Amino acid sequence: MKTMKWLMQREYWENKGMLFWAPAIISGLMVAFTAVMLIIGNNMEIHLNGDSLERFHSMTAVERHELANALGAAFPMMATPLYILMGFVIFFYCLGALYDDRRDRSILFWKSLPVSDTTTVLSKVAVATVAAPLIVAIIGFVASLAIILMASLALSFHGLNVFGDLLSSTNLWLSPFRMLSMIPIYVLWALPTVGWLLMVSSWARSKVFLWAVGAPLMSGALLAWANYAFKLGIHIEWFFSQVVLRLLGSVLPGAWFIFDESARDAMKHAPGMQNDPAQQIGQFFGQAYGSLASPTLWVGVAAGVAMIAAAIWLRRWREEN
Repeated sequence: MKTMKWLMQREYWENKGMLFWAPAIISGLMVAFTAVMLIIGNNMEIHLNGDSLERFHSMTAVERHELANALGAAFPMMATPLYILMGFVIFFYCLGALYDDRRDRSILFWKSLPVSDTTTVLSKVAVATVAAPLIVAIIGFVASLAIILMASLALSFHGLNVFGDLLSSTNLWLSPFRMLSMIPIYVLWALPTVGWLLMVSSWARSKVFLWAVGAPLMSGALLAWANYAFKLGIHIEWFFSQVVLRLLGSVLPGAWFIFDESARDAMKHAPGMQNDPAQQIGQFFGQAYGSLASPTLWVGVAAGVAMIAAAIWLRRWREEN
């Protein structure tokens, strides 16, 4: 465990700009932009349950309580740009994780240490699937809290004080724990892309991005051509969505809604989903854990584990040959 911890710390310090400073800067810009918009926004408008509330001072206690619950429920989604950024950060981190060691020959130094290839690769997997999401979740929590407090302050200037209702909202206090509870789900869904990128990073001698992205896309294009030319009867849309996109896009948070059709259908047909933010967020988290019953998830997990094992073997084989 000490070796794994040390390796993960090394990965963090070597990639601190990507893993910490990028989300920290984006979160700062989000907070600053929100502050500017609240300052210059003279005409504020709230929609509650599909209805516009133009006069804040005329809101009833029930409406104010519902607004506070909606703000608390929307708390996790306020940092959405950070979660999108996280997907790209993890993608490019995995892409260069093993390739960069070989390119700058630092792999010779690390191989001189009593650390196995398996431990080294698994430390990179842990950084990509656990450490990076945890860092973004913490930064996102701070940014979201700042945004929601500024929004509440702006509402108070317009005659609507929601601080009491907001601080008593269970949605607000449960949101950080809900976000942290998503990390195990994210780990499982991200494995196909993490495994694929690490395998390519361990194998490619150059142009690693071209190999990682171009190979799946060209395979899909060639299969589509062969299917059209020779009437093979292959479901090309399925191949692109469940193979190509799984290899390239599974590191995006919420990937289960892209690849699990049952989760998408449940979100679409849940009653009251259009106008109730609290129900939307609750359904989102519920369907995330419901995706554990999806065969698509576990096929991807098996493929991801196999590709990580291949990355470990390739890392060892590359240097021995």
